[in-house]
Amino acid sequence: MRRLLPRLALALCALSAFAGFFALGTWQLERRAWKLDLIERVDQRVHAPAVDAPGPGQWPTVNRAADEYRHVRATGRFLHDRETLVQATTELGSGYWVLTPLRMADGRSLLVNRGFVTPAQQKQRAAHRESGPAEPAEPAESVTVTGLLRMTEPRGALLRDNDPGADRWYSRDVQAIALARGLSDVAPYFVDADAGAAAPGGPVGGLTVIAFPNNHLVYALTWYGLALMIAGATWIVVRQERRRAEEGSPDGTHD
Repeated sequence: MRRLLPRLALALCALSAFAGFFALGTWQLERRAWKLDLIERVDQRVHAPAVDAPGPGQWPTVNRAADEYRHVRATGRFLHDRETLVQATTELGSGYWVLTPLRMADGRSLLVNRGFVTPAQQKQRAAHRESGPAEPAEPAESVTVTGLLRMTEPRGALLRDNDPGADRWYSRDVQAIALARGLSDVAPYFVDADAGAAAPGGPVGGLTVIAFPNNHLVYALTWYGLALMIAGATWIVVRQERRRAEEGSPDGTHD
């Protein structure tokens, strides 16, 4: 009995570990199927023809799962005097996203990420504004913007909080930016403008990075491998215990 209890405890531990690792592997395969479906749905949204951006009646139901990266369009006039610069790092280097409110005919506003500018380009834009009328990159007339619907990025970046008082922005927090710029009736999302024929020195659009890490197959194989290791180790222990039992039996033979 003294030898049976430890063996039983060991068997139960091995069975629990095997079941746990096997379940984790199966869960990762389910996550992989979900991720592949998500990637396919997002790809369809990105490349679909632009549709009207969700209006006020749809704002409460706009969500990440169903709407992010949807290709949308909106028409209005840019409020360049209320633009916001958000620090960014892109394939073009470090600089800023240029977020400009688009005031539509019905009075509501939509924040549009018109694109990326480097610090040098931003200095040129600021100097041009001080010295004369708006440059071609900043149209004053009504325009139609197309781009990808993006969900707000509240509170700030991973290691930095937005500081509205100092006008330092590290994430595209729609509500905070709207409050700081005195905007009302603002859509709860923003739009990353499509790439276009940007005027010299103007924001460069179309730099949205769409990437969904998909390492679930590797994780699944890792968990299944651990389950097999548990099964193999258990088989070896059982085999050794059986051999010892046979060698210690009264009718056992010894070399």
